[in-house]
Amino acid sequence: MTKFEYAPAPESRAIVDIKSSYGLFIGGRFVDPTQGTSFKSVNPATEEVLAEIAEAGREDVDAAVSAARTAYTKTWSSLSGRDRGKYLFRIARIIQERSRELAVLESIDNGKPIRESRDADIPQVAAHFFYYAGWADKLNYAGFGTNPQPYGVAGQIIPWNFPLLMLAWKIAPALATGNTVVLKPAETTPLSALLFAEICQQAELPPGVVNIITGAGDTGQMLVEHPDVDKIAFTGSTEVGKAIARSVAGTSKKATLELGGKAANVVFDDAPLDQAVEGIVSGIFFNQGHVCCAGSRLLVQESVYDDVLARLKRRLTTLRVGDPLDKNTDVGAINSAEQLARIRELSDVGESEGAERWSPPCELPDRGFWFPPTVFTGVSQAHRIAREEIFGPVLSVLTFRTPAEAVEKANNTPYGLSAGVWTDKGSRILWMSQQLRAGVVWANTFNKFDPSSPFGGYKESGYGREGGRHGLEAYLKVGEAA
Repeated sequence: MTKFEYAPAPESRAIVDIKSSYGLFIGGRFVDPTQGTSFKSVNPATEEVLAEIAEAGREDVDAAVSAARTAYTKTWSSLSGRDRGKYLFRIARIIQERSRELAVLESIDNGKPIRESRDADIPQVAAHFFYYAGWADKLNYAGFGTNPQPYGVAGQIIPWNFPLLMLAWKIAPALATGNTVVLKPAETTPLSALLFAEICQQAELPPGVVNIITGAGDTGQMLVEHPDVDKIAFTGSTEVGKAIARSVAGTSKKATLELGGKAANVVFDDAPLDQAVEGIVSGIFFNQGHVCCAGSRLLVQESVYDDVLARLKRRLTTLRVGDPLDKNTDVGAINSAEQLARIRELSDVGESEGAERWSPPCELPDRGFWFPPTVFTGVSQAHRIAREEIFGPVLSVLTFRTPAEAVEKANNTPYGLSAGVWTDKGSRILWMSQQLRAGVVWANTFNKFDPSSPFGGYKESGYGREGGRHGLEAYLKVGEAA
């Protein structure tokens, strides 16, 4: 049969107005950095410079924290939950109204396919603000005591893989519970956070309730170590998370950390295999594998290994790699040259250690940062590609014979963020979910999220939960003096 080809269906960039330069959002307005330094935001699909981004120094971090403290003391903490909820509802509605603009900007700045940012990221962003808006006047009934109190100023640091969604995960519950925020987006993907600052202005959010400072790791460290920050929320690498944990140890700061993962996607011989293959593809190739809970280790029962692998390879030949703004694209660009170098390094290590590497035929663009969907077979537990987080479109395939062996292999990792189980037996799903040491276990699906469901991990995947009622607790003084 002749392979059916789709004609290009590019989304227009005209809906987005990217400024040539951006300042810091402090106290409800955009300001220039004190030291006047900046860095460039680059489109990973084309290497085009998108904008000059202000780099916050110590004085800028001080100003942002001071603005957040003033807003907390004089405005935000004195508002009723109902009034706070009104602002969150307003933000959610504006996000929906500007959803196409936000989706296009996210794909340009991040490299992810437009259909992912349009159909997954932005709807979830709005949904999180709607969800926590509903909680704002019901905190006394959330199970945290009769009068739970906010911490005050929350310092928040988010990664580059889901820039606007991670912002929503952090800001929505913080504001609903009465905290004010200083947020630092990742240096490679600051644009959607800066557009969110404009949305805060459009929603007439009181000045200083949300402050957004841009910069690299040094800026984040200044925010973490600032003496007037009460709570730190971080999503990112385990290495940085450990450094943050050491920094806040012995202080009065509270912290939640959502770190790396090396999730096992376990397929039993009675699983619906076509459905499982779709879940495998979604689990590791969604967002180019830039997902902390990605199912990067596939564990297949030996009796169906050959069948699953054949179906998987056949499915991967249909994936389209290319322009993130093309509505037909399945796999977009790697977010940065640095991340591409790490993916290439660990993939080369996988080959040198004896694993067999396979990628479907695909033509990669000449410019930008690209890596084809890649599958490694013949992988052992000792291989680095089975133990280290690659954070790219790279799948390691292992086998097992019994459920007990599957559990042992799945749990043989320093991480514990997520896992997937594919089987026809409900009893096996329940047993596996109790045995797997992972914060989230999906059954006959993968990478499904909802604002009402908590998310977080164990071991080196961090501590604390985001989402759902549990996400409120991270921003409330619970079981301690208010």
